Amino acid sequence: METILINDAVVKRTTSAQLAMLFIICFAGNMFAGIVSTLMSVYLPVVVKELQGTQTASQFDTVSAYINSIFIFGWAAGGFLWGVIADKAGRKVSLLLSIACFGIFTLLISQAGQWWQIVACRFFSGIGTGGLLVISFTLISEVWPEKTRAVYTGILSISIPVGIFSAGAINYVVTSWRQGFMVGIIPIIVAIIGYWTISESGLWLKDHQEHINDDSHDVGLFHSSNVKTLLIGSVVFGTMLIGLWAIFLWLPTWIQSLLATDANKERGISMMFMGMGGLTGGFISGWVVNLVGLRRSLILSFVVCSVISFVLFKTNTIFSDIIYVEIAILALFFGISQGVLSLYIPLLFQTSIRASATGFCFNIGRLFTGAAVLGVGVLETALGGYSNALFIFSLVFVLGLIAMLVIKDIQAGTQSVKR
Repeated sequence: METILINDAVVKRTTSAQLAMLFIICFAGNMFAGIVSTLMSVYLPVVVKELQGTQTASQFDTVSAYINSIFIFGWAAGGFLWGVIADKAGRKVSLLLSIACFGIFTLLISQAGQWWQIVACRFFSGIGTGGLLVISFTLISEVWPEKTRAVYTGILSISIPVGIFSAGAINYVVTSWRQGFMVGIIPIIVAIIGYWTISESGLWLKDHQEHINDDSHDVGLFHSSNVKTLLIGSVVFGTMLIGLWAIFLWLPTWIQSLLATDANKERGISMMFMGMGGLTGGFISGWVVNLVGLRRSLILSFVVCSVISFVLFKTNTIFSDIIYVEIAILALFFGISQGVLSLYIPLLFQTSIRASATGFCFNIGRLFTGAAVLGVGVLETALGGYSNALFIFSLVFVLGLIAMLVIKDIQAGTQSVKR
C-alpha cells in the first residue's frame, strides 16, 4: 500500500525497501541512457560507412552530423515533454515509459538498413533519455530522506558516466555495431521490473490531490515568480552541456583524425576514460560542495573545462597517451558540475511544476547543443579541422564562467524540498 510521504521520518520508516528499489531502477535506467547516448559515437565511423557506401568525405561528415545532432534535439524535446507529463500524470509512469522508449528505439537501430532510419531512431531514443534524466532526479529529490539526499543524488549522477564507460567497453569487445545496439533490450526489461517494484511519489500524490480539490493557487511554469530561477538554471546548466556534448560526441572522430589507421582501440579507450572521469567527478561532487560551496565548485568546473579544452585540442597534433589524461580531467570536472546541478535545480521549484521546471533548465541548452554538435560536423572543414572546430565550440565554457561571475546571488539549493 502506498504511503503519503509527509516528512523524512515517514520515508525512512515505511518505504526503505521501495527506496532501495527505486534507486536501483533509476541508476540502471540512467546507466543505459549513458550507453545509448554515446554508443553511436563510438560506432559512428563504421555505421555511416556501411550505410552510405561509396560517398564523398563531405557527404560522410554531413550524415554523421545529422545522426549525432538529432539525438540531442530528441533529448531536449523529451526533457520538456516528459517533465510536463510527470507533473500531470505522475512520476512513476513517466519514469518507466521513458526508459522503455529509449530501449525500444535503441533496439530498432540494430535492424536499420538506411541512414535515415538511424536518424529517426536516434531522435526517439533521445526523447526517452531526456525524460528519464529529468524524472529520476525529480523523483529522488521528492522521496529521499534529506540527511542522505545529497550523497545519493551524487551517486545517481555517476550512472550516466558508468554508461559512457560501458559504451566504450562495448565498442572494444563487440566489433559489430548491430550486435552492440541489441543492448536496448535491457532497458525494456528494467522498465517492466520497475512497474512491479516501485511506487508513486507520495509528495506528488499529496500535491496532486490538493490541486484537484483547490486549483485557485496554481502557479504556471513561466509565472513571474519563476522566471529568474528558470533563467539562472538554464544558463548555468546549458553552457556546460553545449561544450561537453559537442566535445565528447565528436571526440572519437577527432581521435580518428589524428591517426592514419583505424583507431578502434583508441576510440574505445578514450570513451572509457571519459566515463571514468565523469564517474569520479559525480561521486565526489557532494564532498566538493561541502568543501568549497556551490558557487565556487561550479566556477572551478568552468575554469578547468575551459583550460583543458584548449590544451586538448590546440596542443595535440598527433595522438599520444597524454590525451587520455586530459580527457579524464575534463570529464572529472564535468561530472562534478553535473552532480552539483542535479542536486540544486529540482529543489528550486514547488512540487506542482518541479519536473517541468527541471526539464526546462536541463534541456533549453540542449537546443543550442544540438546546433553546436551539428555545427562541428558541418563546419569542420571551414574551421580548419576537428581540432579547431571543437576548440571554438568549447569556448562556451567561458560564457558559463562569466555567467557564474555575474550572477552573484546564485545560492545552494533549498535544504528541503518545497512542499
